[in-house]
Amino acid sequence: MSVVTVYAVFADHDEAERIGRAMIEQRLAACINILQPCQSIYRWDGAVETATETPALFKTTLERSDTLVAAIAEMHAYEVPSIVVWPIAKLSEPYAAWVDDAVG
Repeated sequence: MSVVTVYAVFADHDEAERIGRAMIEQRLAACINILQPCQSIYRWDGAVETATETPALFKTTLERSDTLVAAIAEMHAYEVPSIVVWPIAKLSEPYAAWVDDAVG
């Protein structure tokens, strides 16, 4: 079993919560941590833009991560959402077993 973190950025807290809850209900993620709003600066359609967004961290298994990424993207408001899978170098065995059970 290999646990990963999926990092995603949402338009606001409500979107993060709505999508996060759906991912938990579908057993694609064991949990989601919705973080404080952040300021993002990015290039879009040739212009530099600034936006307040809400980042979130999902915990899942590597085996479920492709399905999770696709499901988040499907529900996401953005045309090109930021959804990234990060490996986890080390974690406690009980936590890894819980994640595996939660998405299994």
